[in-house]
Amino acid sequence: MEIKNKVAVITGGASGIGAACAIQLAKKGAKIVVADLNEEGLNNTINEIKNAGGEAIAVKANVTLEEEVKALMDKAIDAFGAINIVIPSAGIFKDSFMVSPDRETGKVNRFMSTDQFMAVINVNLLGSFLTIREASIKMIDNNWEGVIVPISSINKEGQLGQLNYSSTKTAISLWPKILVGEFHAKKVKNIRVVGIAPGYVETPILLGMKPEVLDSIVKDVSVGRLIKAEEIVNAIAFSIENDAMTGTTIEVSGGVIAKGLVK
Repeated sequence: MEIKNKVAVITGGASGIGAACAIQLAKKGAKIVVADLNEEGLNNTINEIKNAGGEAIAVKANVTLEEEVKALMDKAIDAFGAINIVIPSAGIFKDSFMVSPDRETGKVNRFMSTDQFMAVINVNLLGSFLTIREASIKMIDNNWEGVIVPISSINKEGQLGQLNYSSTKTAISLWPKILVGEFHAKKVKNIRVVGIAPGYVETPILLGMKPEVLDSIVKDVSVGRLIKAEEIVNAIAFSIENDAMTGTTIEVSGGVIAKGLVK
């Protein structure tokens, strides 16, 4: 599918991978709808797109709320007349070991709270589900050609301290296979689904870490550096443009060498 003149709905578009997707796909001629709760970040993304001659609108939306996601899709259609590319990039992490015993007493003195667990589940998993479901309804009902790109993570393989986050990303990595199977069973031929599992990406969050922490991450990446957001977008663009790509999740990680997990 050609990217030029297609309509892309991207959540988490105020920063990070979501913003990079919006900006780079706009350069390829897509019409962009970016959603986030961070209005300042949204405006920065939109301004960069428009200053480069692209077309885009911003929608403040909470992806965990069904009605706001439905409204997001309606606004995309009102603005540009279709939905063709869907990238549910909104995501958060709230890291903690499930239980942490005190070194001296051996008794548990810290643990992952229910709020920590559910906040990540709600944004990463429920938010992605609602975004994909509502977009799919519009795309099927109008027979619009399109590609859905769920965002997983290399930590779908598991990461200590990320029981909540890794659980969401493991689930999302399976969605392309399940959704393509369901579409095939219902004779939906106009939608492809290709997941992307990024590794450690050069975002403000990572770059803001203490140098020694960042060094400890990079030393376990085979290519010896963080992945650039543009490299993630290049993989997404390739998946959109290659009509044979569907029903799979692609890792773009630079070769992360995992430690600490049970083998």
